[in-house]
Order: sequence, then structure tokens, then C-alpha cells
Amino acid sequence: MTPAAIEHIFRDEAGRALATLIRLVGDFDLAEDVLQDAFAAALENWQDGGLPQNPRAWLVNVGRNKAIDRIRRQIAFRDKQQQLAHTIELNAAADEEAVDDRQIDDDMLRLIFTCCHPSFAPEVQVALTLRTVCGLATVEVARAFLVTEEAMAQRLVRAKQKIRLAGIPYEVPVREALEERVGGVLTVIYLVFTEGYLATSGDDLMRPDLAHEAIRLARLLDRLMPARGEIKGLLALMLLHDARRAGRATASGDIVLLEEQDRSLWDHGQIEEGLRLVDQALQIKSRPQAYAVQAAIAALHARASSYEATDWPQIAGLYEVLLRIAPSPVIELNHAAAISMVDGPARALALVDALVARGGLKDYDLVPAVRADLLRRLGRREEAREAYLAASEATQLAPLKRLYARRLAELSQTY
Repeated sequence: MTPAAIEHIFRDEAGRALATLIRLVGDFDLAEDVLQDAFAAALENWQDGGLPQNPRAWLVNVGRNKAIDRIRRQIAFRDKQQQLAHTIELNAAADEEAVDDRQIDDDMLRLIFTCCHPSFAPEVQVALTLRTVCGLATVEVARAFLVTEEAMAQRLVRAKQKIRLAGIPYEVPVREALEERVGGVLTVIYLVFTEGYLATSGDDLMRPDLAHEAIRLARLLDRLMPARGEIKGLLALMLLHDARRAGRATASGDIVLLEEQDRSLWDHGQIEEGLRLVDQALQIKSRPQAYAVQAAIAALHARASSYEATDWPQIAGLYEVLLRIAPSPVIELNHAAAISMVDGPARALALVDALVARGGLKDYDLVPAVRADLLRRLGRREEAREAYLAASEATQLAPLKRLYARRLAELSQTY
């Protein structure tokens, strides 16, 4: 087995293995260290001996044994009886066969709620989740936040120190607290998905590993709280967006816009699952939930046989519902884009310019791109050119830069 194949398996299993190791050893840093030790052991053993029957359980058990060895080496004085007792407890932990999926799912939920504890700022919640739950390297998390690796490492260290010193519990909250905190967890999951669906920077348009991880985490929450419409709505929204993945880029990595996508490439099985979840989310008796409404919009795109056949008036109406129940500048921008397909680009441009004038989305890199597209459709070529240049300057994602370069070339050809 090649090191690259082993690294791929480790990437898939790292989050779940780490969650269980944190429960077993009771310390974030120690769990991360021994998981890296386990990965080094996997590189040595799996290349010659082949893949174990349960790679995740293998990593957990090797990591646990590495932790036991480390704790034993630290026991230098008799007054460390508590550590010794902990070591004995670790020795009594379940063997490989007992590390089952249900147990690991529970551990993952504990880890999610710990990373998303309300005492952390939102950006810390996302960073911790990306680093520990999703298994991203610190440099990758730093890239997502547009900060240096050193700065992100310090941020993560402070967060883990706060977990230890403040005694933040490693547990799924009791029902009352769960109700209060699930919204924050969903926000974090959706931010992880968003980075997977459209990367912040780099050479690749998408990070499918992050999108899949976010979907898996939402499935876990749906299993825990099956009557929550916002959870089903978020899961449906992510499934429907992710179903278009194969049609969103060319083989060379260039963006294929929605109006140009080959819809036969979409994952229609995943679309069917997403549509069922949308119906379930909307049938749950509660006030309209933002994720469910967004999923209903995605469903209209998924059901349309073509871009031209899309029910744009209904999409615009659903965005107006969203503006009432969960107003935000991003929703306003998306509403304007939908309005452009109903009332034309001039009306939409007026909405976008009014949003910008109020200071909304001042640093959002897609605003100049939306303006550029509307100006291009209005035939205002020089203004469109300036907006595309601004959009290219604002993004750090290579496929978007290439898209804007193509638009600029098209505008030049029209003179």
C-alpha cells in the first residue's frame, strides 16, 4: 500500500479517531499527538502488512496504547496515583472490535459541541472544528481564514487551553442546552460546507472532502434530533448543492456556471434524497426555518430541466421570505441576482448598489462579480470591465480569476 493511499485513509478517519481518543485520554493535545504517532505507525505497518480490517479502530487502539506509554513515562513519583489510575482505566478500554461506529458517532457529537461551545467566538468555533473534527492541518485552517500558520496555531492553542482551564465539558449537552446551542453548531457545519463548496483560495474550486464532512456531521445531528426542521433543511441544502459538483468544473478545473452546466452530470440520487428532506423539513410544524427555505430554493434549481425552465419568480419570492425571517446582506445579494432573472438586470443592479451604499458586504469578494455580470448584461462594457478587474483583485481563488479573465476577454472582443 502506498504512502499516498495511507494518507488518504488517515485523512478520512482522523476526525472520528481523534474524537474517541479525546474521550479516552481526556486531553486535546495528547490525543492529537498520539494520533500522529498512530499515523506514523500506520505508514510503517500498512505498507508491508496491508490495510487492517477496521483502520479507524486500529488508529484508535494504537493511539490509546501510545497514550498509555506516554503517561507511564511521566509517572516518576508516588504522588501521581491519579495518573496511574487513569492509565489502568485506559488499559481496560475496549479492544478493536468494541470500537464500533455508534460509539464513535457519539464521540464525534461530543467533539462537535465542545468545539462549538458558546464561550468561543464564531471564528474560533469554525477553526477548532476544521482542525479537530475535519482533520485539516493548521496551515489549511490558516488559509481558510487568510491568516498566517503561526497566528492560527496560537489561536488554536489558546482555544484548547480554554477548554482545559475553564473546564468546558466534553459532552453532548442536556436537552435544554442542546436546544440553545444547536443553531451555533449548524452555523459552523454550514461554514465548513461553504469552504468545501467554494474554496476561499487556492487552485481548486471545491474541497469535496470538507463538503462531505459537513454533510456527514449534519447526518449525525439529524440522527440525534430527528424532529428539527432546521437540521433537515441544512442537510437537504448541502446535499442539493453538492449534487451539482461534477458539473461545476471542467477537467482542467475551470468554472462551469449554472446556466452552462450539463445536468446529466448531477448526482440525481443525491438530489432525490435532498428533495425528500426538503419536504420533511417544510412539513415539521414550526415557524419557517431559514435553512429549509434555502433548501427549497435549491430544490427549484434541482427540479428544473434547464436554466431557462427554472421558476425564477418563485425563487425570488422565497428569497423575500428569507429576508423576513433571516435578513442578511448575503441574502439581499442573492435576492438581487434572482430579481435580475424576473425583472431584469437594471432593477437588480439598483438593489445591489443600494446595498453597497448602506455599507453591506463591504469586503465580500463576490459583490464586484455580481455587479460586473449585471453591467455586462446591460451593455455597460467599460463599467463591467472595471467591475471584473475589481472582482479579480478581490479573490484569491484561481478558478474565479480565470473566469473573470475570460469575461474581460469577451468584453474586449465586443469592441
